[in-house]
Amino acid sequence: MKNSHLNQLIRSLSAQERREARRFLDSPFFNQRTDVVSLYTFLLERPQLPKKKAWRLLFPREDYDDQKMRLIMSYLSRLLEQYLAVKEQAADEHGMHLQLARAYRRRGMDAAFDRTARQLQKKLTAQPMRDAHFYQLQYHLEWEQHQLASASDPTDVQGLEALTQTVNAAYLLRQLRNICLLVAHQTVYQAAKPIELEDAVVRLAEQTKAGDLPAIAIYLDCYYMHRHPEEEEHFRCFRDGLLQADELFPEEETRGLYLMLINYCVRKLNDGADNYFREVLELYETGLERGFLLENGTLSRFTYYNVVAAGLRVGDLDRVSDFIHQYKGALEKKYRESSFSFSLARLEYARRNFGAVLELLQKANYRDPLLNLAAKTLLLKTFYELDEYDLLQSHLDAMRNYLRRKRIIGYHRSNYLKIIRYTEKILRLNLSNAAEVAALRQEIEGESALTERDWLLNCL
Repeated sequence: MKNSHLNQLIRSLSAQERREARRFLDSPFFNQRTDVVSLYTFLLERPQLPKKKAWRLLFPREDYDDQKMRLIMSYLSRLLEQYLAVKEQAADEHGMHLQLARAYRRRGMDAAFDRTARQLQKKLTAQPMRDAHFYQLQYHLEWEQHQLASASDPTDVQGLEALTQTVNAAYLLRQLRNICLLVAHQTVYQAAKPIELEDAVVRLAEQTKAGDLPAIAIYLDCYYMHRHPEEEEHFRCFRDGLLQADELFPEEETRGLYLMLINYCVRKLNDGADNYFREVLELYETGLERGFLLENGTLSRFTYYNVVAAGLRVGDLDRVSDFIHQYKGALEKKYRESSFSFSLARLEYARRNFGAVLELLQKANYRDPLLNLAAKTLLLKTFYELDEYDLLQSHLDAMRNYLRRKRIIGYHRSNYLKIIRYTEKILRLNLSNAAEVAALRQEIEGESALTERDWLLNCL
């Protein structure tokens, strides 16, 4: 049972959820089989328990029956899945109120329906979130109210008019979110496939009253930013709208919108707009302060690297140092030491403390090939700065062999091979020959993708 779906399901439960699941299984409303409860107890104590041994614990006087054993496991899996579904449903307080209102209406309990509907409307209005889920709940509530009203007065259409506006808002928010994600994907992967209903959805958002809603206005600015990246006012409108109204969306959705802002800045940086380094640094810092860039309290190591890189480019080294130490504990444990030592090494390189760079780079085991290559590149630059040219040549040879052995994505492989080649050319270059220097400078400047271009040019 080690790799069974049932075992994986149980292992995914927290300590509190395991206790809750036991109470769920003990409830006769959901389960009346004692063998299912016993199997759950055995698997909590012995997760690696084989099926035949579990059978002997459940039925010590019966011969092993594989079909019956599989059936008990299946019952337990379905009940645990039901527990998870009920837990998710119970966490949606507004959804539970809506279900209760619907139940009252269907039972003809009009007074109870009115009371519950008013309570739900009050709670919906009071909370700040105005995402697609909010308008979907609002739509279903208005639909229930319309159902009750039309039963007594079939000519009443006011409820239907309100329904149209609400369902439009829910539809537009879902469609605009999906369109923005698709356009962002096209931007990265240069895909040209048309997006279904793109123009119609955008026109509807612009032309209807729903376009005045802040959440839809934010998504429209996000869409314009992606479709017209050269018009920077769309980026500013999107950024300002999101920063001023981040409570409109749930955390996961806000995180996605923040990352779209950051990715736009990164694309601008790749185009040579260095003024976006400070912009992206401030976005990262705001996102971290408000918790949007932390997922369950964990910070992505890639975000960690990017914040350090932006801070170094801005030149605020004390700020970078504070960040590296402050967020070390938020990194995933298996990447923590390597990410910390590499980032600290980059900071010490910027401080020209090359001895510390060498010490830090020797401390960690960089299992991730791309991080390993980034560390090797930093070591390459350090050897050059220390005039350790023999060590540098040996390092370049080892780095080239590493690229041959490892399956590195084409772009990255090409980039690092160029860095090696141009470093070797600089080592062999007669720096007093102005024509040779100018020719090599022109060659480096002409490369379409070269991450260490500025450093190589500085070496000249």
